[in-house]
Amino acid sequence: MKKLIKKAAIGMVAFFVVAASGPVFAAVGDQGVDWSKYNGDYGNFGYDHDKFAFSQVGGTYGGLFVDQATYPTQVASAIAQGKRAHTYIWYQVGGSQEVAKAALDRYLPKIQTPKNSIVALDYESGASGDKQANTDAILYGMRRVKAAGYTPMYYSYKPYTLANVNYKQIIKEFPNSLWIAAYPSYEVTPVPNYSFFPSMDGISVFQFTSTYVAGGLDGNVDLTGITDKGYEDGNATKPDTDTPATDDGKDANEVTPSEIQEGMTVTIKFSATNYSTGQAIPKWVKENSYKVLQKSGNKVLLDNIMSWVAASDVQALDTGGSNSTGNTQTYIVQSGDTLSGIASNWGTNWQELARQNSLSNPNMIYSGQVIRFTGGQSGATARSYTVRSGDNLSSIASRLGTTVQSLVSMNGISNPNLIYAGQTLNY
Repeated sequence: MKKLIKKAAIGMVAFFVVAASGPVFAAVGDQGVDWSKYNGDYGNFGYDHDKFAFSQVGGTYGGLFVDQATYPTQVASAIAQGKRAHTYIWYQVGGSQEVAKAALDRYLPKIQTPKNSIVALDYESGASGDKQANTDAILYGMRRVKAAGYTPMYYSYKPYTLANVNYKQIIKEFPNSLWIAAYPSYEVTPVPNYSFFPSMDGISVFQFTSTYVAGGLDGNVDLTGITDKGYEDGNATKPDTDTPATDDGKDANEVTPSEIQEGMTVTIKFSATNYSTGQAIPKWVKENSYKVLQKSGNKVLLDNIMSWVAASDVQALDTGGSNSTGNTQTYIVQSGDTLSGIASNWGTNWQELARQNSLSNPNMIYSGQVIRFTGGQSGATARSYTVRSGDNLSSIASRLGTTVQSLVSMNGISNPNLIYAGQTLNY
């Protein structure tokens, strides 16, 4: 692109169908999202029409490696929901091919999206003052990605790229390999605004917002069909090759409503309209994942929202624990919490919680964040409380330094008002 194109979305997509080399792919014009650990174990889509997700496997921050523990389950989650899963690596390598080599040596073997799928290098910070060295480090990484059997892409912003990278060298060797972000505003933006398209040659994916939905989520549009890479005719349930994560995703995709069981993780389908009580399901509820606490007939009780939903209105994201080991417990951070305090309630230490939750800064936790702990890895012992006459969940939670929601979730309580003397509660 030599100049800014100010046309409607259909016009922009049609332009790229003509301009892109090779055959026209089914994915032209498809929208999708990208995830990191901040999107949770199973990620979240913004709309029913989303077709793909990029998940971060980890990356290097100036030579410090930060793995994303959420990567395998996010990949499986995308496949389970019939979406195409791709990968990106946080690529803060500056102009150092030595750091780049270490990053690729570490992360290429961890890729779990199919062969030929996209592996993008996220180069948006840490550039050196040597533009050519930066470019060479990026090209080195993209060559490594291609040699490993994946489709290389470069992600960044236009101003940052122009200031720090000779991007035309990239697209000369890897045509149509740019994934570029440009946002018109921070208002909720469900569809691309091509008046703010970053006018550059070689763009295949346009990240058009970081507020795809209220609360924040990156929204992207595929302009050339590149997100079909690695998938048979663009069908996410039939990737060209298998990995453990895609296998898990395909298994979960095949779970029928009658096969939904307690302990499975599910998401509520965007097509669902009402809870079993008849009340309308808000859109934001459909953007998250939940554990099945109980099943009764054709209904399932979901944690966190503590609501019954028809089994036919949920999609399994796993098959009931195949992605985890040990006894995994969860806790939702409250105002004033510290990681040390949370760890103490579980009989472990903050270092173990930081490790299991990929927390690069243990002092930076926030209200509403979900902290997980899998017992048996640090010698921690399970803790329990026996309900006494006159107790209620609120008073017990206060006494134990936890929350009612956590007690309900951990103990599979269907009615928080119905507990009895002698009942054992884990916390």
